Amino acid sequence: MAQARIHAKTQEAAKGSRFNRTLSMADRSGRLLESLDQLEVRVEALREAAAAVEQEKESLLELIQSVQNSQEMRTISDGEREELSLTADRLLSRTLTVEVSVETVRSPEQEDALKKATSIIDDIAAKVLDDMDGSRRQLMALHATCVTEAPPVPIDQKFQSIVISCALEDQKKIKRRLDTLIRKLDNAGKTIRIMDHQKMVSRSTNGK
Repeated sequence: MAQARIHAKTQEAAKGSRFNRTLSMADRSGRLLESLDQLEVRVEALREAAAAVEQEKESLLELIQSVQNSQEMRTISDGEREELSLTADRLLSRTLTVEVSVETVRSPEQEDALKKATSIIDDIAAKVLDDMDGSRRQLMALHATCVTEAPPVPIDQKFQSIVISCALEDQKKIKRRLDTLIRKLDNAGKTIRIMDHQKMVSRSTNGK
């Protein structure tokens, strides 16, 4: 009888031990999951911060180049222009030393869609000098597919289906690139109109 009671208590203790061990494992699993959840928040914050730095670099490069190519640079003395050009070149070089890369995880379908979208934009960008007005209309039609509000121009349906198939981060980058190209075209158009106006004024003055 005594041996039977000892055996029963041993089994009960073993069961209790297994139950406590299970709870302990669950607690540890919960703590690890909580830690991973917190780390995930920090990882996403890191990617967002890196993407913001990447965008700031692109913006700075565009602004520096716009100063280099501005109409004002053509209207100052040679000495001043040389000094300002050296400063702009220095800023450009320093900006280019900042290397930031945020890789996007893509499926094969998303990779293919990105290549198609990039190719379409590249083809238009390559023809900008030949037909600025036509290229701008094409870029605006592409850009209209990337905005949520009602676009002011017809949408390129083919391009829209391609962009929708891209990863979300790539969709944002495509829109930013189109924004930049359209802005550069607009600035170039303004510069050309200013130069044409100056030529007309010069001819009128010389004619007098």
